[in-house]
Amino acid sequence: MQNFTYHTPTEVIFGKDTVSQVGEEAAKVGATKVFIVYGSERVRESGLLGKAEAALDSAGIGHKAFGGVKANPTLAHAEEGVRLAIDFGADLILAVGGGSAIDTAKGIAHGAANPDSSLWDIWTKKVPLDRSIKVAAILTIPAAGSEMSDSAVLTNEGAGKKLGINTPFNRCVFAIMDPTLADSLPDWQLKNGIVDIMMHTLERYFIPNIKCDLTDAIAEGVIRTVRDNGRLQLKDRSDYDAMAEIWWASSVSHNNLTELGRGKDFSVHKVGMALSAKYDYTHGATLSAVWASWARYLYKDAIGRFARYARNVWGIDTADDEQAAVLGIDATESFFREIGMPVSLKELGLENPSDEEIRTLALHATMDDTVKLSRIRSLTAEDIEKIYRMAM
Repeated sequence: MQNFTYHTPTEVIFGKDTVSQVGEEAAKVGATKVFIVYGSERVRESGLLGKAEAALDSAGIGHKAFGGVKANPTLAHAEEGVRLAIDFGADLILAVGGGSAIDTAKGIAHGAANPDSSLWDIWTKKVPLDRSIKVAAILTIPAAGSEMSDSAVLTNEGAGKKLGINTPFNRCVFAIMDPTLADSLPDWQLKNGIVDIMMHTLERYFIPNIKCDLTDAIAEGVIRTVRDNGRLQLKDRSDYDAMAEIWWASSVSHNNLTELGRGKDFSVHKVGMALSAKYDYTHGATLSAVWASWARYLYKDAIGRFARYARNVWGIDTADDEQAAVLGIDATESFFREIGMPVSLKELGLENPSDEEIRTLALHATMDDTVKLSRIRSLTAEDIEKIYRMAM
């Protein structure tokens, strides 16, 4: 087990009818002007935004709402929010929504706290980030885990780049999680969320030759929990307990708990993010479309790791490690297919890409071949091209 430091400062308020506590929670962190970031107008039409605003009013806290966040949140939209948040004098950025709204809120917080710097320069670390505005969240979609993570992702449409930034400033000071808010969530979004939660865990799991039994057990439990309760929830959308399990798994999958003593990789995310940046595909779908090809490309370099995963998550009962590893990959792919997620680039919607398109995607994923992906073994842009072709 490697050395680690673990700090999760986010206060979690979990359960039914917790949105009414947002005013109290904002007051606890000293907020006087809350800039609310959300996506579609469904947040307002459902009454959720009004309920949050009423709770802030009751606490005597000013607020201003800013909508329009897209599924793949953009730099330009965050920059617009930065200008409005500065004009408003915001001292807390509150996201109401899923990962896209939360990531946009984080971007707005960083930009508003550093008005003399370009947000993209901050994002690409050309300018050091040494201060930000506090961020909080009312979660509406279990998926990204951004409500407890130290990460955020934005797409620079002008540059054709989708990049993440990790910083302690990305940690929400509080997160309100009421699983009933997802009662009307479309099945497609829930399915993408299930994949994203699993992938946040798998990206930390497939790092071989480091003994971390407790961390492994937690990760394996998260994956089994999401798989089993995902099936239940997709069968019966009124099953509150199943949805609650998925919501909590979403946060645990991405608050660094499942990487303690080992760290993380996120190479599959980079492969998927290149696809969503170029073609605007839904994030979770890009991950399910490429994961099995990534795994089959690498599993022989970490057979023991893949065999453990197969046995402890999928119940594969064979003494042969390589056979178990292959069957575990097959089982994961079959689950993605079972819940209606794409397991190839063709199913994702990308048919017959040119050699140049594949090369461009691989260069994006590897930052022009300057970053080697995977901690199983280093993958170059050439390797990523092969994975994309396998995924066709």
